[in-house]
Amino acid sequence: MTTTPPSSETQTSPAEPPSRRGATSDTDGPERPSPAHRGWPGWAAAVVVALFAGALRFFNLGEPARIYFDETYYAKDAYGLWTFGYEHETVERANELLANGDQDIFGGGGDFIVHPPVGKWMIALGDWVWSLTPFAGTMTPEGWRLAAAVAGTVSVLVLVRLGTRMTRSVLLGCTAGLIMAVDGLHFTLSRIAMVDMFLTLWLLAGFACLVVDRDRTRERLARLTAAGTDMATVGWLGPRWWRWGAGLCFGLAIGTKWSALFFVAAFGLLTVAWDYGARTSAGQRRPFWRWLRIDAVPAFVQTVVVAAVVYLVSWTGWLVTAGGYNRDRGAGTAPDWLPEALHGPAEALWSLWDYHDRMMNFHNGLESDHAYISEPWEWLVMRTPVMFHYNGEAVGCGTGDCVASIVSIGTPVIWWTGILALVALTVWWVLHQDWRAGAVLLAVAAGWLPWFAFPDRPMFLFYALPFLPFLALAITLVLGIVLGPDGDGHRYGVYRRAAGGTVFGVVLLLFLAHFAYLYPVLAAYPIDGSLWRELLWFDVWIYGSDA
Repeated sequence: MTTTPPSSETQTSPAEPPSRRGATSDTDGPERPSPAHRGWPGWAAAVVVALFAGALRFFNLGEPARIYFDETYYAKDAYGLWTFGYEHETVERANELLANGDQDIFGGGGDFIVHPPVGKWMIALGDWVWSLTPFAGTMTPEGWRLAAAVAGTVSVLVLVRLGTRMTRSVLLGCTAGLIMAVDGLHFTLSRIAMVDMFLTLWLLAGFACLVVDRDRTRERLARLTAAGTDMATVGWLGPRWWRWGAGLCFGLAIGTKWSALFFVAAFGLLTVAWDYGARTSAGQRRPFWRWLRIDAVPAFVQTVVVAAVVYLVSWTGWLVTAGGYNRDRGAGTAPDWLPEALHGPAEALWSLWDYHDRMMNFHNGLESDHAYISEPWEWLVMRTPVMFHYNGEAVGCGTGDCVASIVSIGTPVIWWTGILALVALTVWWVLHQDWRAGAVLLAVAAGWLPWFAFPDRPMFLFYALPFLPFLALAITLVLGIVLGPDGDGHRYGVYRRAAGGTVFGVVLLLFLAHFAYLYPVLAAYPIDGSLWRELLWFDVWIYGSDA
């Protein structure tokens, strides 16, 4: 980042090398972004980091070779969706039957579920794709985990591209992706048939679309300025297709988990704030009414309305079939004045509304004495991870006391560094009003702070996953500040750059080393029991609240 505050009155010359402005320099005015994120080098670097992340996630994906933790809900619900179009009840021994290769697991009728269907459709799609391979069948561990592994890998790719665009530095973009690739929480949730990884991917993709839209808007303003256009008269700035794309992603995120609404509200306000800033930076005085009419109202349609439509469409399987839970609740409720042809759709929508009311009541009344419940304040410090899987009778470690486990814990040194980064980035934002710092801080806040409003609700550490990409960006931005601009041949600048580069490298090596250190307890790798206990430093990491 630059050492001087970005000014709305400055513009970046497209011919000026980004290395002369500092690794993460940017402005908030209309500009033509530097080409760091364009062309094949940036894409090649992103693909390399994503392939590294994918190799970690796909290796030994089928272990444990059975359903574990919340796969008992999501994997079977996904199979029901693919088979019937809606989640279906299963027999009591369903997990055992699947472990033995028997897929005849359904009994009863439609099952009551508490999360929308998008994530489960993605699990089902992954299982279907896996079943097409010559060495697999339907409903195998690799199959029901495939989509999560793909989503985890793609999310790293998206983060690298996003980080490169925001910082104008391929190095820093790859740094952000690498941080997330070696985070234990992201790793474990990329290898299990749960929906949190899909939620994270769609939110990250939606945010990335908004950043691209922000850049494109400023590029258009820069071209108009260069052409000598009277900026006071500039109104419509184009169809804003990337913002439509963000609305699509947000709808898929909400269709995975309702907690996406916190992010959508924050990001919706953020994108219109960027528009207002762009207009004032371009020289428009008192642009409020033009901004409200031409930017804010269309933005609401492109993000919120589009997201609502996508969310409704995600329930198509339930709406067009007859066997889903609560599907006939609205039968006979259509008003007489409504045309007969619309009675069916109206009653289906009323049934869906009543279903959502039941889902909300479930969440509001949820209670649990689970040993691994954690409060939001605990998430950043990694106090109470979740033991997804434990096998105290594992074999293959060379001793008689072998343990294999999957402890869903973020790589602690990454999260602890993230705390420092958030504090530093807050100070940077206060001093310099850097839009990137503000956007990242807002995203972390949207994913974390709302949970404090529900102190009685059982919560778990993996609820923090959706804001992990933004925590990685926060660390990356601060590392960019530490790295500083190149020395330009000046002795002080060269020394500062060398010192910053040393810190930069040491921090990344520390992240990699800590992930490697924890890998056996993250990946169900059998190790000696005494070593297993040494790797998990605190009793609460093993026993949770029972410690």
